[in-house]
Amino acid sequence: MQLSIRLFASLAETLGATSLTYHVENKPLTAGKLKELLSASYPDAASQIAISMVAVDQEYAPDDTIINDAAEVAIIPPVSGG
Repeated sequence: MQLSIRLFASLAETLGATSLTYHVENKPLTAGKLKELLSASYPDAASQIAISMVAVDQEYAPDDTIINDAAEVAIIPPVSGG
């Protein structure tokens, strides 16, 4: 399965991109497993990925949410402001 993943805020800055294409061989894929795989692939961003939320089809997804082939996926790190 090939996913197009949107990245936001500090995570996009760390990885130097606002999106990436990621190939996953394991199915079914959950949101939590995706975070684990991305952390292993991008160790410099692992701490940010670990505390980020996954959104699937524009809705926040708990770690047990199944991601299908056609899903719109985003990784959203915590943001703060004043």
